[in-house]
Amino acid sequence: MENRLLSGRMDFEGASVLDLFAGFGSLGFEALSRGAKSVCFVDQHVDSLKALKVTAQQLGLHDGVKIVNADVTAFLGRSAGQFDLVFCDPPYSWLDYELLIEKIIGGKILAEKGLLLIEHSTHIDLKGSPYYSFHRDYGMTRVTFFQH
Repeated sequence: MENRLLSGRMDFEGASVLDLFAGFGSLGFEALSRGAKSVCFVDQHVDSLKALKVTAQQLGLHDGVKIVNADVTAFLGRSAGQFDLVFCDPPYSWLDYELLIEKIIGGKILAEKGLLLIEHSTHIDLKGSPYYSFHRDYGMTRVTFFQH
């Protein structure tokens, strides 16, 4: 769903993508299929990390894919890279969305003209963020978009 919304707002060609709480990596792999030059997947769950490696191998994606075994907040505290697109899909029990937004945008991880997408429950309203752009609801799921 998110990529359909993104295709009209962003040219994936050559984009660098960060997929946080990557899980099985569907968002990041989709971005690669649409022309992104690289994706950095970050997750700390063993099953997710194994699945990401297997999928990358099956798709023949050795270049352009980085898989990081790390806690997302720790990764954000030490990352020096900049990304054009950041997907963030924390567990629905996540408590501190403002911290994630600030570490990603305020911490210069998101490129100046980049987009941050956070997937979360519709019960959570992130419109108060100074970086809020818009959101879309899909049943009980909301995808909120942020920009500089």
